[in-house]
Amino acid sequence: MRKLSLLLLLTILWISCNQKQEKTTNLKSLSSEEKVDSTKIKTLFNSVLTEGKSYEWLRDLTKNVGGRLSGSTEAAKAVEWGEKLMKEVGLDSVWLQPVMVPHWVRGEKEIANYTINRKQKNVPICALGFSVATPSSGVSAEVIEVKSLEEAEALGTKMKGKIVFFNRPFDNTLIHTFKAYGGCVDQRVRGAAICGKFGAKGVIVRSMTNAVDDFPHTGTMSYGDLPKEKYIPAAAISSKAANILSTDLKKNPNLKFYFKQSCETLPDAPSFNVVGEIRGSKTPENIFVVGGHLDSWDLGEGAHDDGTGIVQSLEVAYLFKKNNIKPKNTIRVVFFMNEENGTRGAKKYAELAKFNKENHIGGLESDAGGHTPRGFSIDANSVNTKLLQSWKKLLSPYGLHDLDKGGSGADISPLKGENVTLVGYRPDSQRYFDYHHTSRDTFDKVNKRELELGSASMASIIYLMDKYLYSNTPVKP
Repeated sequence: MRKLSLLLLLTILWISCNQKQEKTTNLKSLSSEEKVDSTKIKTLFNSVLTEGKSYEWLRDLTKNVGGRLSGSTEAAKAVEWGEKLMKEVGLDSVWLQPVMVPHWVRGEKEIANYTINRKQKNVPICALGFSVATPSSGVSAEVIEVKSLEEAEALGTKMKGKIVFFNRPFDNTLIHTFKAYGGCVDQRVRGAAICGKFGAKGVIVRSMTNAVDDFPHTGTMSYGDLPKEKYIPAAAISSKAANILSTDLKKNPNLKFYFKQSCETLPDAPSFNVVGEIRGSKTPENIFVVGGHLDSWDLGEGAHDDGTGIVQSLEVAYLFKKNNIKPKNTIRVVFFMNEENGTRGAKKYAELAKFNKENHIGGLESDAGGHTPRGFSIDANSVNTKLLQSWKKLLSPYGLHDLDKGGSGADISPLKGENVTLVGYRPDSQRYFDYHHTSRDTFDKVNKRELELGSASMASIIYLMDKYLYSNTPVKP
C-alpha cells in the first residue's frame, strides 16, 4: 500500500513538473523581445482553446448553408452569412466585393454500370465540374485504360468511339499528400480535352485520393481550346471501382461501360467576396490579407474544403480583438468566392487592389483542411523567408515545425510581388484527401481542438508578421 502511495505521489509530482515546464519552455534562450512574443503567442493559444468560436461558426455554415457551389442559392446564402458574422465579430468595416462567377450545375444524380460474366456492376460516379452532359439515354462504349495524358495522346484515333479510363493512382510513398495530388490531377483537368479531339465518347477518371473506397471525388476540368462540338462528358469513379474495373478489363477487354449525367453550364452569375478588416493603428495603408474560400463543391457540406479556412481566418481577427492586440498594419479578412472552379474572386480582389493602389505587404491563406497544425509554406524574397524561419523557436512548441519555401494559396497568389510575403497554412495532410471534393466532407469530420489550434497558429504568425515585416522601405533579396 505504501509503495502504491509513493508511486501515486511521484506521478503527481512528475505531472506537475511537466505542466510547469510547458509554461516555461523556450523562455530560457529567448531575448527579452522574444519573451514578449512567446507570452503573446501563448495567450492566443490559451484564448482559442478556452473561448474559441470557429467550431460553432463552422457548424452553422455547414449545417444551415451546406455545399456552396459558385452561382448557387447556397453560395448566395453563404455571402449573407459571412457578412453578418464579420459584423458580429466587430470588425472595423465590412463590405461586399461584387464578382461574376461561373454557374455549373450537376443535375440529377449520375449513374454508371457495366456487365461482366452476365453480372451487372454498379459504379460510384460523379460528373466533373464544367463537364457537359451525356445524351439523355447515357453513353455506352468499350473502355481503353491509360495511366497518363501522354499515353492517351499516343493512342490517337484508336480512342474514337471509346470511353477512355484514366487510372493513375496517388504515389503513396510521398509523405506530403498534396504532392501526390499534384502528380495525378492533370488527368482530371485535361483528360477530356485530349480525348475529345480524337473522337472519344467520354472520359472516366480515377478519383484523386490516397484511400481505396467507394466515394467518387469531383473537381474541375477543362476543355481547353477544343471546339464545342468535340466536348465529351467527363466523370470520376471511386478509387475502389477503378481497381475493380481495371481487373475486369484484363478479364474482358471488350466490356462496355455505361454512364449517364445531366450537368450543364449556365450563364455567369453575380456573387461577392466578403471583406472585413481591423484598421492598422500606425500604418493602416499597409495591408495583410487573411483568408480562405467561401465556395465549395456541392456533394458534401464543404467543411474541410474550405469551411475550416473561412472560420479560422475570421477567428484570427476575433483573437486579436479579444486579446486587445492592436495591429500596426491593417488586417483584412477575405472570404473569397469561386476558388473551386475559376478563382474569379481572387482575380477580382487583386484587380481592385491594383486599381485602388492598395499596398498589400503580406497574406495568409488557409485552404488545406482543418487537421492538426504542422506549419506554414512561405512565398517571399530570401530576406523575409529567413525572417519567418527565424520564428521557428517561437512556433515549434505548438507543433509548427515546418517553415519551408513553397506556394501560398490559389486565392492570395495573385497578390504576389517582390516585397509581398505570402504564407500558406499547412496542417497535417494525411486524411485530407479522404474527404476532398466528396460527399464525406461534412462537419462531423472536423475535430474541434485541431481546428482551434489552427486558428491560433494563424493568429500567431500574423501577429509576428505584423510586428516585424515592413514595406515602407523596400526589402531587397
